[in-house]
Amino acid sequence: MNGSLSLSNIFNPANARAMAAPVFIILILAMLVLPLPPFALDMLFTFNIALSIMVLLVSLSTKKALDFAAFPTVLLLSTLLRLSLNVASTRVVLLEGHSGPDAAGKVIEAFGHFLVGGNYAVGIIVFVILVVINFIVITKGAGRIAEVSARFTLDAMPGKQMAIDADLNAGLIDENEARRRRAEIAQESDFYGSMDGASKFVRGDAIAGILILLINIIGGFVVGVMQHDLSMADAAQNYTLLAIGDGLVAQIPALVISIAAGIIVSRVSTEEDIAGQMLSNVFSKTQALYITAGILGMMGMIPGMPNFAFLLLAGGMVWLAWRNGRPKDEVQPEVHSAPVAAVEAQEASWEDVAPIDTLGLEVGYRLIPLVDSSADGELVRRIKGIRKKFAREIGFLPPAVHIRDNLEINPNSYRITLKGVEIGGGEVRTGSFLAIDPGSVATALPGVATRDPAFGLPAVWIEADMREQAQAMGYTVVDPGTVIATHLNHLVTLHAAELLGRQEAQALLDHLGKSAPKLVEDLVPKMLPLSSVQKVLQNLLTEGVAIRDMRTIIDTLLEHGARVQDPHELTALVRVALGRSIVQQIYGSTSELPVIALDQGLERLLLQTLQAGNEGAAMEPGLADTLLERTQTSTQRQEALGHPPVLLTPAVLRPLLARFLRRTVPQLKVLSHAEVPEGKQIKVTSLVGGTA
Repeated sequence: MNGSLSLSNIFNPANARAMAAPVFIILILAMLVLPLPPFALDMLFTFNIALSIMVLLVSLSTKKALDFAAFPTVLLLSTLLRLSLNVASTRVVLLEGHSGPDAAGKVIEAFGHFLVGGNYAVGIIVFVILVVINFIVITKGAGRIAEVSARFTLDAMPGKQMAIDADLNAGLIDENEARRRRAEIAQESDFYGSMDGASKFVRGDAIAGILILLINIIGGFVVGVMQHDLSMADAAQNYTLLAIGDGLVAQIPALVISIAAGIIVSRVSTEEDIAGQMLSNVFSKTQALYITAGILGMMGMIPGMPNFAFLLLAGGMVWLAWRNGRPKDEVQPEVHSAPVAAVEAQEASWEDVAPIDTLGLEVGYRLIPLVDSSADGELVRRIKGIRKKFAREIGFLPPAVHIRDNLEINPNSYRITLKGVEIGGGEVRTGSFLAIDPGSVATALPGVATRDPAFGLPAVWIEADMREQAQAMGYTVVDPGTVIATHLNHLVTLHAAELLGRQEAQALLDHLGKSAPKLVEDLVPKMLPLSSVQKVLQNLLTEGVAIRDMRTIIDTLLEHGARVQDPHELTALVRVALGRSIVQQIYGSTSELPVIALDQGLERLLLQTLQAGNEGAAMEPGLADTLLERTQTSTQRQEALGHPPVLLTPAVLRPLLARFLRRTVPQLKVLSHAEVPEGKQIKVTSLVGGTA
């Protein structure tokens, strides 16, 4: 039946491995209550020593802390093992200590006699020194390093997560690699947090070792004198040596484990292990070796000094420095290799066709630190913020910005590309700040004169120590990362219509379909094809209208899509439905709308031109020039008054004028009378073709 145990299940390699840890812990707990014979104590003490040596060697061979992720657990289990052995050996020492120095096994006897010469006074001193080294020096230092590392690792987690997201968005890594890196960051935080707590085990173990030693000495003395009729001298000799042997046989492995813990938490992660780091960082410095050898040589010539030892070591360092400074190819024999046959070129495949990034940012090599995710580049985080801001304000998620370095451009330059074509760029100076004149600054600043790449405003590159002075003078001061991010944000918003491809339009409808599935299902493809919906959305974006209110847009298309199929006519109908939103986007919540209007004569002339079937491209040149000139004048007058430049026209003229004026007067918004919501008062502040 399911869940039943059998011998085959128990001895299965996978199940046996899973059972190893529980069995080991149960055996440790059993040693706390069950008496062990001296032979078993010998085997377990020997195993404890071997375990500590293995842990030390493994810690020396690791290249980063996570290579030994199980170390906190190993530290806990080894501490429990030592304490259990101390309890078991204490039981034997107190019960059989009167019979001789080997009462608790040969290992304790060896540590009590051979290591300290059978002198219990020397043994106590050696034991105290080991405890001080372990408790005060190694354990305290390793615990402090683990505590600080845990805090810094936890503080660095958000930045590391953002760097991974930036690499993923930029296409530098795939989803699997991003998932692996996130898991590694979480494991690193867990590891240092565990090490911070696990270091307390070693500290408690050292304190327990001192207490157990005192208990063994005092308890053994009382038991030997009171129960076994030993003299006070014999009792002190036997039980003190046994207690010291027991303490040393536990403290030496504890010291080794503490050293391993210190190595694990104090090492810096590189591609080398500890031995490789020490050799490459200490014994590979030729100049340091020569200087050290010279100092040792001079000390070896002083009368009364151990000349042989100093001079021998000085000579060894000279040889090592000479060997390290020898050219690597000095003894390489000349090898004549046979000519290698040319590798036949592989056939071309579709893998050779590289897709073009929709949005790209190329930077010169001096700007690489701004976009370096491993160094927490500020620009990477700001680009993520730009995409979120765009999605909230415009209404759809733009493609990811793929960032790469370009050695062919100026080191301080950057380029912004759309579908492989450059749409903007500029130069920035790392370490400096750009002071932008908003138009109200009268005092000039010393620096490199330039213009803001996003809006063309006059600006000056200044040193960092002049930042506060420039701000006090009225300049807008920004760092190089902000300059690039602002330019990118401006261009992305300006080219929003081109960023809304068919894939983005489908994703937008799918997103809306989660909350209103029937609405989307009735529109596409039953009433309108996806291409028509995409064209309507692009028309709105081209004219600076956000598409956040997708429900109103879809409702309008459903209402008129049965009889109107032309995307431009549908766009005009959608604009009327979005009139309140469009007006609020331009004017805010004000009830009075200052606008530019057409002179009646010019309006009639344009209506006649439209009725004759002419479009903006076929407009009579004189009329086109007059219209353009007077519109620009009215726009400048409107901006000087502090009003948003808006031209109010009849509905039939709005598409014609919007297309005609878009390139020459991009800041001008063209509204129709039908788009102005009820309750708003229109105030004509300027006339095109007449006077206000």
